Amino acid sequence: MRKLYRNARLQDVDALQDILVEDGKFAGIAPHIETEGAEVIDLAGRLTLPPYVEPHIHLDCVYTGLQDGAANRSMTLFEGIKNWSTVKATVSVGEMKERAKRAIREEMSHGVQFIRTHVDVTNPKQTSLKALLELREELKDLVTIQIVAFPQEGIYSFPNGAALLEEALRMGADCVGAIPHYELAREFGEKSLHKVVELAQKYDKLIDAHCDETDDDQSRFLELLTALTYQAGIGDRTTASHTCSFGSANGAYAFRLMKTLVKAKLSFVSCPTENISLEGRQDSYPKRRGLTRVKELHDAGINVCFAQDSIADPWYPLGNGNLMNILDHGIHICQMMSFAEIDHAFDLITVNSARALHILDQYGIEEGKPANFIVLDADSPFEAIRQRADVLRSVHGGEELFVREPARIETDIPLLRADASSTTDKNYKIITDKA
Repeated sequence: MRKLYRNARLQDVDALQDILVEDGKFAGIAPHIETEGAEVIDLAGRLTLPPYVEPHIHLDCVYTGLQDGAANRSMTLFEGIKNWSTVKATVSVGEMKERAKRAIREEMSHGVQFIRTHVDVTNPKQTSLKALLELREELKDLVTIQIVAFPQEGIYSFPNGAALLEEALRMGADCVGAIPHYELAREFGEKSLHKVVELAQKYDKLIDAHCDETDDDQSRFLELLTALTYQAGIGDRTTASHTCSFGSANGAYAFRLMKTLVKAKLSFVSCPTENISLEGRQDSYPKRRGLTRVKELHDAGINVCFAQDSIADPWYPLGNGNLMNILDHGIHICQMMSFAEIDHAFDLITVNSARALHILDQYGIEEGKPANFIVLDADSPFEAIRQRADVLRSVHGGEELFVREPARIETDIPLLRADASSTTDKNYKIITDKA
């Protein structure tokens, strides 16, 4: 099946482009393409991006925060872990799959086509892992799911934790995880990171560690993770998630560590809505934002991206898988609000996330790559972000996952009609030219 998408607005490309899709791949991208026998779809100048990538979510936990006894009254990370420990003891594989599918459906409906999920392996039954392994296979033609073997209650603080983690890798998890700041002692946390690097090399796995998800400015596990992966030559295969304490560390320490981070080439995942909610709970005023140094990492050329993290689970009561909401919150909280930063903000939920998942060889709107893309209800990145634009079309492997009609208002008042006001694009260009 051949399809020709006309008049696509690609990021950082001045002229509108035609996109030819054939046999599930991008067969041509140019200002004008002539071809016979192809279905023609006019995108009318709308912004066309590679699909959103969810780099960090817990699909085994979704919607469990709505259950009796799971409410997080202190809204802290540690109460959330305690509540989840109680919930997971009674959950079946089938029930977990149904909840996870609901969350995947929500994410996909907002333009997500790639998901990295952390699954709790501190469970002798391996319920979470079994459920997500089955879903990864069942849904592989619709969405790519990458699984992190995540020791939620610690590698060395949970009985037989190290053996369960290794078992999960043998069962088929894609990445090895850790939570060093939750271990019973700093020594255990350090030992857990040594174990993670050892297992990643032994099984040729990626690393994604929950790291320093705390306001404690003396939680320094990011430093050790960076050093270990840099020396092992696997820094670019490693993701440090959360790293909240790095946002509380003093400037001199951060300045020194930043140099090692640049050399190691780690990726960072920040969860803006989750961590601004969970962190700072012990502060009076001023209250810390609870996020890592996203802007500083980004400006240093370090790969950093945003994630949903939770959907109605014991850590976070809201969330719907719409990464546009996450992006909007993130650039505000991290003060990334210059025109240049806004124009390239979509990188934080697209290409940067794809780099963290190590899938760039199959990701992006380029000839020869799989035809995966989304179309937004806007004609520029600036307007898409300003308006929190909906995804109107999602194409995966050349197949339409969904098509959404643009929002319409029924009104007799001329002022409220969509065509009554002129576009802000012209004014925006004048402003940026002056800048």
